[in-house]
Amino acid sequence: METLKIIKIRENNSLIKAAAHWFHKKWGIEETEYRDSMESCISGSGPVPQWYIVSDGKDIVAGAGVIENDFHERSDLAPNVCALFVEEPYRCRGIAGRLLRFICADFEVMGIDTLYLITEHTCFYERYGWKFLCTAPWTGEPGEGRVYVYKSR
Repeated sequence: METLKIIKIRENNSLIKAAAHWFHKKWGIEETEYRDSMESCISGSGPVPQWYIVSDGKDIVAGAGVIENDFHERSDLAPNVCALFVEEPYRCRGIAGRLLRFICADFEVMGIDTLYLITEHTCFYERYGWKFLCTAPWTGEPGEGRVYVYKSR
């Protein structure tokens, strides 16, 4: 775990192409969408969007972002942690929790103490201090996701 490093894309713009490609492969959303959002986090004046990757020194092994809305109809619940993914060989090592804590702390420094996320998972995020808030309809898809909230203060 000590050899893994969390990297802020806003401080490492040379990684945008590789990170956008990695997220695209994991989630199937157009690579250009990720690239545009990452470029916006570098050139933007506000804290959202932000993107983070975890590297083993050679490859991306995990990552997540923070965007205004993660495909749900509750626009009042923002900003949203999105696209959290850990490569299978690296799971069950605490990487997701470490990345979530890092993101929450980074946003607290930027003056944002409340973050949201939407998921189909149950029980996973609670172990990292997130609280179930409500369900929300997915945008453009049937069904609802579970919305969680994290408040650092």
